[in-house]
Amino acid sequence: MRNIYIMKKSIILLLVIFSSSLVFSQENVKWYTIQEAEKLTRQDPRPLFIDTYTDWCGWCKKMDRETFTNSVISDILNNKYYPVKFNAEGKDSVTFFGHTFINDGKSGNAHQLAVALLGGQLSYPTVVFLIPQKDGQLKIKQVPGFREAKDMEVLLSFFADKVYDTQSFDDYQKSFQGKIK
Repeated sequence: MRNIYIMKKSIILLLVIFSSSLVFSQENVKWYTIQEAEKLTRQDPRPLFIDTYTDWCGWCKKMDRETFTNSVISDILNNKYYPVKFNAEGKDSVTFFGHTFINDGKSGNAHQLAVALLGGQLSYPTVVFLIPQKDGQLKIKQVPGFREAKDMEVLLSFFADKVYDTQSFDDYQKSFQGKIK
């Protein structure tokens, strides 16, 4: 009887430890809608990070699972950007900075906003950086393709720290000392 009690207690302890490690190991990005991010950037200017994805894109799902759950990546996104997930084939109309975009079928399944954000180069996943400028305009930079957490850290830091004004990405990447090894 005592052995059963000890075994039950051990199993419960293992379950508690396992579930706690799940809670602490997976950090979450606070994703905004594009409209929420626009409103926030007007109140407190910060770059927008837009993850353009599709439901069928395997690399998009892999980036969700492996890159955006990394605690370093989620910390940078949550504290230095307004992160947005945008379904590039979504059906809802979207008003963004005074322009209304729809999915009218003229670009296959792509939403007009995806076409605009990606400069017509429809490749998924593509992350888009929208950086508010002093003159009220937005600087836009698209980066297509899957990125592992280590590579995403360099990219996020390059734009968040405004290094793009003084250094090329290649030079920055050579000297970058990130937290992810």
